[in-house]
Formats: sequence, C-alpha cells, structure tokens
Amino acid sequence: MTTRATPVPVPVPRTAAGPTEVTAAVDIGGTKIAGALVRPDGTMTAATRRPTPAGADAETVMAAVAEVVADLAADPLWERVRACGIGSAGPVDTARGTVSPVNITAWRDFPVLDRTRELLAGHGAPVPAVLAGDGVAVAAAEHWLGAARGHSDALCMVVSTGVGGGLILNDRLHTGPTGNAGHIGHISVAYDGDPCACGGHGCVESLASGTAIARWARDQGWTGPDPTAAGVAEAARAGDPVALAAFDRAGRALAAAIAGTATLVEVDIAVIGGGVAAAGEVLFGPVREHLARYAVLSFARDVRVVPAALGSAAGLIGAAAATTHLLEPTA
Repeated sequence: MTTRATPVPVPVPRTAAGPTEVTAAVDIGGTKIAGALVRPDGTMTAATRRPTPAGADAETVMAAVAEVVADLAADPLWERVRACGIGSAGPVDTARGTVSPVNITAWRDFPVLDRTRELLAGHGAPVPAVLAGDGVAVAAAEHWLGAARGHSDALCMVVSTGVGGGLILNDRLHTGPTGNAGHIGHISVAYDGDPCACGGHGCVESLASGTAIARWARDQGWTGPDPTAAGVAEAARAGDPVALAAFDRAGRALAAAIAGTATLVEVDIAVIGGGVAAAGEVLFGPVREHLARYAVLSFARDVRVVPAALGSAAGLIGAAAATTHLLEPTA
C-alpha cells in the first residue's frame, strides 16, 4: 500500500544561508535545458541554456545538461553555491531521483539526480542536490514570487512542448509520494480521444500542448510559414479560422482540466505559464469562455485563470526554491 506523503511547506528563501550564497538551478524540458545561479531573493545570474536533443540517446541529452552546469561553474559566483535544484519534465520519481519525461524518449528511469551530483562534484561543488517535477517547481515559484502569491489554494500549469502542473493546497506545496501530484497534463479530458505519448487517451497534453496545437492546425489544412504553436497564434490573431479553432480546442481541454481540479480540491486560482501562454488572449479567451461552462458548482465557478508572472524564469526560480524544503536542514 502506498503511504500518503504529508504536504511540505511552500518554499521561502532560507535566510540562514546568508545573502552571498546562491543556489544552482537546472530546468530540463522537452525544448530546452536551462540553468542559472539564484540568489536568496529569487534574482538570477549566469543564465544559460541549450536546446534539448530530445530525439537523441540518453547520454547525448545528459551531455547538454553537462554543458549547462559547466557554464554555471565558469561564473565567479560558483564558489558560493550551497545547493542545486533540478526541475524536470515528468513523470519524475523524486524518491529515487529518476525521470521519465514523455517528450524525452531516451530518458526512462534516468538517474538524473545522481548524474547531476557527479557533475557538481566534478566542478568542485559537492553540494546537496534535489529533484522536482517542472510543474511543482513552477507552482513553488509562482506562489513565492508570482501570480499565485497570497492564494492559499492554487493550480499552476506549464503549457509548452508538454503540459505539466503543480498544486498549492492550504498554503503548502503538495508534491505527492513520488513528486508527481498536480501532473495535470495527463488527465484525460476526452475519454475517446486520440492516443497520448504517455499511453493514455484524450490527455490534456495531447490536445493543448504547443506540439498538439500546431499538429492539429496542420492536419486541418493550415499552411502558415511558421509551423509552430507561435505561428498558429500569430495566424489566430490575424483571424485565421483554423488557427482560432486550434486554440479554442486547446482552451477547452485546459478549461475542463481546471474545472475538474477546482471541483476536486477547491483551488481558487489557476496560473498558466509556458511558451503557449505567450499567445495571450488567443489562449486565455477560450479557456475562460469554456471554463464558465465546466466550472458550474458554487464552490468552483469563481476560480480565476491568470497568466504566470515569472515567465520563463519560473522553472529555474522554482527549482532553486525546492532546495529550501526538500533538503534536510543542516545542523
């Protein structure tokens, strides 16, 4: 029988670390692998990134992580690193330190935590390191410094190459036994929908991710010059009917998932970030319109949907913030 994990406090800066110490942060996604050094107030320096070689073998992907860590180690502040937080696309297994991202097919039960610890030690920083799902990291960041600040119960979503999420419940970050609580991208909102890369059917990610939006638009005959979701968004803003339909379809999927979450655990705000959220009202308009039809019970219908405040920095800030509650306090 699985033991239910006790929710842990939402991370706040650990003032005992001192103002001169920093946290190394690595954010691993299906499109990019980013890194930064994060100060105790959440500001970042030494930011760096590499494209994710998602179709390559496991070691090639890890080599990109190694390049990011090497960039950070070249910064003068590296000698002040006290810990490292790793945020990764999921599923993750924080107990074992492994990841199996849906959009990085070569990584299945990949020991990214141990491998990153080896990199840190190799660069003269044998510091503690922790692993968190990217959605959990974003939730921690947005509740600490972003759009969910001041809300006791929140759903934070990342809509990009994939769709992830994290939950704040009763002012506490709810991670679940393996760190995957709030992984909303693989909730099915269309029971007879198309197969998803995770093995399920009709998942939010298979309908609302940037990849899904662009693919559906092309399948419907859209032939814009930019074949990405950003290109579809631009066409939608210009009034292209297929592009508008692609975002309406995505918005409906997201609305169904948000309404279901609000009904289940009574969140009062849903924060949406990630590359697809950059579409603005092209995405948020349909989400809010469909949410009014799905979230109809008295305790769910007032849930607000807002853009994330921290943008692309949220994953890195959240990965750093995770170290404040996932590491055992030092004596």
